[in-house]
Parts: sequence; structure tokens; C-alpha cells
Amino acid sequence: MRTDRDKRRLPAFLLVVSLIAGLLTGCVVTFEPVEEVQSVTTQPTTLPEPTETEPEPTEPPTEPVPPVSSTATITVTGDLLMHIPVINSAKEGKSWNFKPIFRYIEPYVQSADYAVANLETTLCGTDNGYKYQGWPNFNCPDNIAFDTFAVGFDMLLTANNHCHDTKVVGLNRTLDVLTETGIASLGTRHTPEDPDYAVVEINGIKIGMTAFTYEGDDGDPNTVNINGNPCSAQAAGMINSFDYTNLDAFYTRLQGQMDGMRTQGAEAIVVFLHWGWEYFRNPNEQQRTIAQTLCDMGVDVIVGGHPHVLQPVDLLTSTTDPSRTTLCIYSTGNALSNQRLGKLKECSTAHTEDGILFTFTFAKYSDGTVAVQSTSAIPTWLNLTSSPRQYIIIPLVESEMDNWQTQFSLTNGAYTACKDSYGRTMAIIGEGMEKAQTYYASADAAKQTALESGH
Repeated sequence: MRTDRDKRRLPAFLLVVSLIAGLLTGCVVTFEPVEEVQSVTTQPTTLPEPTETEPEPTEPPTEPVPPVSSTATITVTGDLLMHIPVINSAKEGKSWNFKPIFRYIEPYVQSADYAVANLETTLCGTDNGYKYQGWPNFNCPDNIAFDTFAVGFDMLLTANNHCHDTKVVGLNRTLDVLTETGIASLGTRHTPEDPDYAVVEINGIKIGMTAFTYEGDDGDPNTVNINGNPCSAQAAGMINSFDYTNLDAFYTRLQGQMDGMRTQGAEAIVVFLHWGWEYFRNPNEQQRTIAQTLCDMGVDVIVGGHPHVLQPVDLLTSTTDPSRTTLCIYSTGNALSNQRLGKLKECSTAHTEDGILFTFTFAKYSDGTVAVQSTSAIPTWLNLTSSPRQYIIIPLVESEMDNWQTQFSLTNGAYTACKDSYGRTMAIIGEGMEKAQTYYASADAAKQTALESGH
């Protein structure tokens, strides 16, 4: 066995051998020192067990965005002209009940997202020197406000030629009663500093609304005259009114309102106008001029009243932007009054018995734009029964004509009057409604198609 010393002598021995070999061969071999090599123990390599490859996560399929994200449907009816025979017919003991008048149109009113009527009277009460009365200075029991709200109306227009019949006290108390009722008002206010327009949000669509009435001509350009009643400075500041002889001032004021509406987020604008000539079935030139100017200003819908008869529907095109249109009904006629056939020397026909439920729908599209999507109309006729004496608004849906008599408990004469009323109304509004409906159907289809295709 070799000892460690033997291991140390081994290189010297090899060196001697190497020198001898070198002398014999003539070559010298050089040895590098040899380091001790330590043994290294290695662990066997363990390969990982094979695993199944998991699929890459994928995004769930996205649902297509509907081209129409929301709609807002507004229904407007005509004048609630509260003559004393109408008031008396609703008397029940020591109170009044006007709800039966609306019982047949109530489903249509409630089906609208927002329903509007023109309150052609004041609610002054009887503690301020006035009595309940009709023409010429209207004052009606408060029940008309509570009952219209109960059947589904959301707003009553208070800018009309009878809003000042009971002066400032009537203007103020009317607004107080409507506020107590919960129904909105539009067109008058308590002070000139109060808002003179509204921005109403309906199903996520903000719609700006304002209402104006015409001023009478008393020969004094420095005063406001409403229905032959000169207004105090206080009263004049409470009423949205315009002067036919100074329309530029009206347009300037309206433009300011529209700017305010848009600042508050309004995406569409509706203007209610009390204008025109009573008992004329066609708009006059002033109405047409005003309507076209409002169209050019960017108003989406114009709803007119005051003539107490229906006037046509039209679709106006802006003269400054041909892509813009305005839906206009020049007069919605009477919803409720005592202006019946044979009662008026100014109107020898039954057109004052005819009204309408005029409806228009705004759509908000997926690109954020808002436009009128459609319009429709249901003519109405005001029936007056004799026993008991009741005024009842009858909705004249053409597809249900054969059932009107039984549906509304009509006499033979009343059934004939309904059919005559329907014919009168469609002769006035039919052409314009067809024009507007055709346009909106085409525009809506084109808009939806473009949005669905990504254009």
C-alpha cells in the first residue's frame, strides 16, 4: 500500500524518467503540476411529469349594442276650456268630480311616458273676490287640477289668453294649487326670476320645454295685454308671452331659453304656442312664419293651441340645415269645452267638438344622438249626455270604429257624430300625419341600419 509520502515522491521519479527519455530522444517533456481531484457526487436528474396543456382563456362573446337605447313618448291633448256648464256638470254635493270626463282616454294618457294638456282657466278660488265662472274671465274649482293628475296627466300648460283672467292673485294661486297637486306647470311663474322653461328627464332623455301665449293689441307698446286685461309689471313678468308686432324680441328670448336648456343637458326641444285665429281651420301666415323660424332655430316639435278647432300637422325642413326637421301641429283643438254645434255664431260647424291625442316619441340612439322617432294621433270627440248631463271625451281609434257604440254606450245619434268627427279630423290632419310618419319611419330605419353596420 502506498503511503501519502509515496504519493509525494511520485512526481520526482517521473521527472528522472522524463530526463533520461529526453536525453535519448533529444526532446524535453514538461509536466504541469497535478492538482488533487476531489470526487463530486451528482444527484440523478428527475424529469417533470408531463401535464396536459390548458387552453388559453378567451373573452366571452360580446352582445351587439341595440341601436336604440331609450325612448320617451309624449302625448298632448287640446284645450281644457272650463265653461260654467262644464263645471256645473261635475258638481257632486259640495265638491266637483271631473274624472268621469276623462275615463275613456285615461288608458291612453297613462300609457304615455309624459302627458300634457292646456289648462284654459285660472284656479283663483272664491276667497279673493271672484266666483266660479267661464267666459269671459275663467275661474274653476281646484278639483280640475287634482283630477287631471289622477287620470295620468303630468303637466298643464298655463300660458294662454285666459291665464290672467283673475289677475295676479289668480296667476299665483293657480301655480300654488298645481304645486300642491303634484302636477307640473309650464308658461307662468311666481316671479320674473323663476325659471321660464323646464328640462324634463323622461327615461333618461332630457327634453327642454317652454310655453308662450300671444299678447293682445291694446295700442300701447309699453304694456302687456292678455285677453283684453292689461297686465301690471308684476303680472307681465310672470307670463311667457310674445307680441306679434315684435317677433324678433320673441325669437331672442326663445333663443336664450334654448341656450339655457342645452346648458342643463337638454337633448331635444319642444315649444308649446298659444297662437292663431279662433275657429280658423288653417294656420295664418304669422303662424307659418313663426313655425319656420323656430324650425330654423333647431326646435324639434311645435304644439299649438287656441283656435278651438284642429289645424293641420306638418313636417317642416330647416332652411339653414336641410338635415333638420320640425314636427308641427298648428292647433290641437278643444279637448273639453261647451263650444258645441249651434252654440257659436263664429263657428257654424261641429269642429269645436273635435280634439286629439297627439303623440310623438323621441329615441336616443347608441351614438348618443336624440331625434323624433315616430308620431301618431287619436282623434277625440266630446260627447254630451242628457241624463245625467255629462261631458265625456271619446277616443276615436279607427280600428275599433265598429265597436264605438257599445264600447262608449253611445246613442245612435252620438255614434253618427263620432264617425262624422273622425272624418272631419282626418280631413284636416291626415295628409300631414302621413307625411311625418313616412319620413320618421324612413329616417329611423336608416339610422338603425347605419348603427348596426358600424357606420
